[in-house]
Amino acid sequence: MRFREDSVLFIDGEAIVIDKPAGLAVHPGARTRESLEDYLHHLRFGFHRLPQPVHRLDRDTSGCLLLARNPKAHKAFQHAFEEKRVEKAYVAVLDGVPEAESGTVDMALGKISTAAEGWRMVEDARGKHAVTHWRVVTVRDGRALVLFTPETGRTHQIRVHAASGIGVPIAGDPVYGRGKGPMLLHALSLKVDRGAKPPVEARAPLPPTFVQAGFGDAL
Repeated sequence: MRFREDSVLFIDGEAIVIDKPAGLAVHPGARTRESLEDYLHHLRFGFHRLPQPVHRLDRDTSGCLLLARNPKAHKAFQHAFEEKRVEKAYVAVLDGVPEAESGTVDMALGKISTAAEGWRMVEDARGKHAVTHWRVVTVRDGRALVLFTPETGRTHQIRVHAASGIGVPIAGDPVYGRGKGPMLLHALSLKVDRGAKPPVEARAPLPPTFVQAGFGDAL
């Protein structure tokens, strides 16, 4: 895999935002044959240092991913995430239609692990605070396209909040849903405040899987 020129959504001296394809992990793991780290040298654009991811997207989630082009910028962007000076929006096709048109899921999350099923995130009052706002954009053929704007960035947050908070899992989710077909979750937009400097801001077009699902013109 090589990143096409149109995979870069934003670039300046501090930041690069790429449109990460679904199926590519951000970091390598024990069962990960390839990851974004294998392709960072394609994203130097004249810099000696390799850019480094500031946050993560699940392997099967596509869309906006922020990379820092130097250690000072990486630290500053991490502080922006910690201080909630980052605006993120995701879209997903749900495997059904929620009862309400919009809402907020305030559900703390914790991690469980079993030998039979591996690990997953679940509702846990003693876990990490997690809040996600959502609204239905459109409904087609018994499935809803939903816009998510999370306040926090916990592991699998949107996936668990859809399945356990809204009560309708994301289509194709192999852990919290039926796992049939590709997982239809996309990091649509990202905006990172940089104080006196213009913000880092990008929007990723819907991927082909959303088009194939009948939602390519929904936004």
